[in-house]
Amino acid sequence: MENQQLDSLTPTHQGNGHEKKETVYTKNLYEDARSCAVKILCRCERSDSYLEKLIDFELRNDALNDFDKALLNEISHGVVRWMRRLDWFLNGFYRGNYEKCLPEVKNAMRVALYQILFLNKIPYSAAVNEAVEFIKRIHGEKHAGVVNGLLRTIIRTLDNLVWPSREIDEVNYLGLIQSHPNWMVNRWIKRFGFDDAVKLCEANNRRPVISLRVNTLKISTGEFEEYLKGKNLYYKKGINLENFFMVKTMSKIYTDEFFKNGYYTIQDESAGAASKLVSPAKDDLVLDVCAAPGGKTSHLSEMMNNQGKIIAVEKFISRCEIMKKNLERLQVKNVKIIHDEITDPASQDLKENLIGKADKILADVPCSGLGVLSKKPDIKWKREPEDIQRLQILQLEILENSVKYLKPEGSIIYSTCTTESEENSDVVNLFLQKHPEFFIENAAKYVPESIVNDAGCVEMFPHVHGTDGSFAVRLTRKN
Repeated sequence: MENQQLDSLTPTHQGNGHEKKETVYTKNLYEDARSCAVKILCRCERSDSYLEKLIDFELRNDALNDFDKALLNEISHGVVRWMRRLDWFLNGFYRGNYEKCLPEVKNAMRVALYQILFLNKIPYSAAVNEAVEFIKRIHGEKHAGVVNGLLRTIIRTLDNLVWPSREIDEVNYLGLIQSHPNWMVNRWIKRFGFDDAVKLCEANNRRPVISLRVNTLKISTGEFEEYLKGKNLYYKKGINLENFFMVKTMSKIYTDEFFKNGYYTIQDESAGAASKLVSPAKDDLVLDVCAAPGGKTSHLSEMMNNQGKIIAVEKFISRCEIMKKNLERLQVKNVKIIHDEITDPASQDLKENLIGKADKILADVPCSGLGVLSKKPDIKWKREPEDIQRLQILQLEILENSVKYLKPEGSIIYSTCTTESEENSDVVNLFLQKHPEFFIENAAKYVPESIVNDAGCVEMFPHVHGTDGSFAVRLTRKN
């Protein structure tokens, strides 16, 4: 399964639309990959739950074999990634008000149509039959007949499907073709121009590669490379940073012995660039003010060779526990976790003990996440334009509250995983207007120039650098 290509997935059940398996009616309603995908999609729409967490929960289902788990993951991500395009066609063929369609019916049709349009090794009949049988079980023959008729009509007219015209409305055209909200593509067209906006959307819609960071506390990059070769995995070394490897597929990663033993962790290169900007010395005191789940924290520890001290602050106790487990797995020993909030501290450490003590501060702030849409496509549909301005206020508040913990000549590294200027360069400029005693230290001193913009900040884009979108800046206090 490790080298299984996602576009070569084959169905778990094929039929001509007339056969009927008795086991379908005696097992759990959500017994197979496709029906589990419908359940995930319904829950994702009806709640604030993140797609990734819902998928992870279902992947613990022992009733699904490895192939079905891969299919579930592919379909769930794929439907959310391409939801707007799928809904364009379904709405056009649905008789009645598509928006009022029952959630299970709507998502069963989305799941089937995604397979028809995007998974070219799955027979159309399998995609249709599974959707029809599922709806028959849950909502009866009438709804099943509607699903069957609609999907088969689309299949008959696949070569003649009609798209909107770019000449009439290029924002709506790009938003529909590349399945992004209009407000999002409108921003990018204005900022980058139409052609680059297309490239950014295309990058967001690609199936993401898996980026792995070697834990140099436990293993060398050479030893890790031999491990990848031994597993016959196709891999590439990091484009911009050492100690990073990219693999296309890797099954059962969380049960892999090397992973469980802490020899590597999952982290994008763009996230690693922020740690590189911190550039901690081995005897530094580093304050990580928004630390969970601990990816950057552990990277800093590796760079410090488990020496010095890192104070990792996290406001949510559940995320503190996750971070603790991650750091233990990687055998990080120089981190103290504090359950607290930098903007409203309650602990004695943040209220008094750490003031003026930190050599470096990492502020990896909450953001809109528009740089990680390939990995988290549901963000496209959960974000609204006003979120960006709201988050900017919080980001500035975090920066402002961090300053008092810094030594006189220390540095604050501000980072996000978004591509939006309001959360990146605008935040930095607003901070510098209030704090002229700080300046931007050119990031090219710490990372390759290829990922540094004209202002001296790390700025990475999916369509340019082949990574997640991200931003990082090193703000150093003047002598």
